[in-house]
Amino acid sequence: MDSAGLLLCGLAVALVTALVIDRIRWPSKACSFLILAILALHDRPFMQLDDIPSVGPSGPLLSYYGAAKFVLHAKSMVQQGYDLYKDKFFRVPMMDRWVVVLTGPELVEELRKIPDDKLSFDHAMRDILQVKYTFGLEAQTHPYHVTVVQGQLKRKLGNLFPDIHHEICQTFDEIVPPGEFDWVNVSAYSAVLKATCRTSNRVFVGLPICQSTEFADVQSKFALQIILRASLVNFFPMLMHPIIGRILTNTPSSLKRCMVLLQPIVEERLKHYNNNSDNGLLSLPDDMITWLLQVSRPEDRNLRSICLRILVLNFASLHTSAQTLTHALLNLASHPQYMEPLRDEAREVTSQYGWTKDSMGMLVKMESFLRESQRISGTSLCGSNFYIIVAKALIFALVPIIRKAMEDIRFSDGTTIPCGTHLAVASVPMHLDDRYYENASEFDPFRFLTGQDAGEESLQKSRLASTNRLYLVFGHGNRAWYVDHLMFGISLIATNRELAQPRAFFRFYYDDGDDSPLGAKL
Repeated sequence: MDSAGLLLCGLAVALVTALVIDRIRWPSKACSFLILAILALHDRPFMQLDDIPSVGPSGPLLSYYGAAKFVLHAKSMVQQGYDLYKDKFFRVPMMDRWVVVLTGPELVEELRKIPDDKLSFDHAMRDILQVKYTFGLEAQTHPYHVTVVQGQLKRKLGNLFPDIHHEICQTFDEIVPPGEFDWVNVSAYSAVLKATCRTSNRVFVGLPICQSTEFADVQSKFALQIILRASLVNFFPMLMHPIIGRILTNTPSSLKRCMVLLQPIVEERLKHYNNNSDNGLLSLPDDMITWLLQVSRPEDRNLRSICLRILVLNFASLHTSAQTLTHALLNLASHPQYMEPLRDEAREVTSQYGWTKDSMGMLVKMESFLRESQRISGTSLCGSNFYIIVAKALIFALVPIIRKAMEDIRFSDGTTIPCGTHLAVASVPMHLDDRYYENASEFDPFRFLTGQDAGEESLQKSRLASTNRLYLVFGHGNRAWYVDHLMFGISLIATNRELAQPRAFFRFYYDDGDDSPLGAKL
């Protein structure tokens, strides 16, 4: 089911519910009393939050108006709460719950020190993404793919970098064919999404399937549909989640398509593994499928389980990386005066050390540029269609730091976060606060290079992947979500022909234009 069909389905469910209530033809007073009772019962678990100020109306009925407003105005509502309650807590309404938002570096540091069994990232994601009705709980209760990301992927990325670099170059050759010397119009997000998908899946599933347009279509649409379905489920009260979730879920069909495409590869690997035991895997291709077979339990060593993990990994990495790199391209297009310094750095480093993972780590100006691009742009999504409007409301206030209280949590200022409450950090307003960054609203791509004057240790702290209580793009603490795949993106930008080897000119344009820098053409 595509996005339009899914939206119509969600609206149809709401309409049928309204018609059923109307057909019962209860007396108006009784019906009103019942509705108020249901809403009051729904709000009852959140009444313990009354001591925390809210942004927007907080009554049993008016809070739903605030939740509807949050869908369209999440950014301004979070900013309003931040301006009113700096270094304190406030709450914003969603259809099925209140989300408490904390502000200020002291509270961020205090949150970081609270263990995961008390403030859980995993349980927050289960609620926000409605994992039970989207992915299914299997991938979260047995997350052996996480072991692979933290182990094999991190260790072997350097060895795989020639393949990664080759895939990036080949993708850009298709986007802008060699020999083009005139302006070429390219949709920034679409181009970057294509490159990111092919690059990631060169590591995940290898050649030739990583270059399949059908496989790429499955991965990119699955990620967006997960967000849309989760958002639609969250529009309804919790009592209706089991019904709505089962009506709207489309994971089985996406998984089935992925299984059809990967079946020959996975079955060949399984056959090789079963015939040669663990040592037999050493002769298999060095990619995510092989690594998943190495770490999985015998009951998880099957086509369905492997394909589900491939979908999950693409969901986690694909659009976040593409958004980051799209904003970087648009910011570069809006500030062309920085193109020459970045190009010179790329030429100097690659001419001496080649295109390797280690050499990418030497592009300190590029890292600072990307770091500043993420600070100024945050995790805002590219586009203005229904997918993106819903996703912005879901993501803006909640990413990159979101937790669920597994017990009552009391902070040093006396604020108590009741068990079951979602707790987020107002990271974007903090990144744009002049108290923490000089001229915070201005794009200064080399502001993070000051660490070079203070020695190697300080320089390392200014790296793209580093986090602190003021720079929260990747989260902070043990749950910081940076993965080395973002280095693919650094290489992608550095390999851009106009940036590293002047051969063709690019004119990137923004698909829908609501969040792009003005005049964003490169």
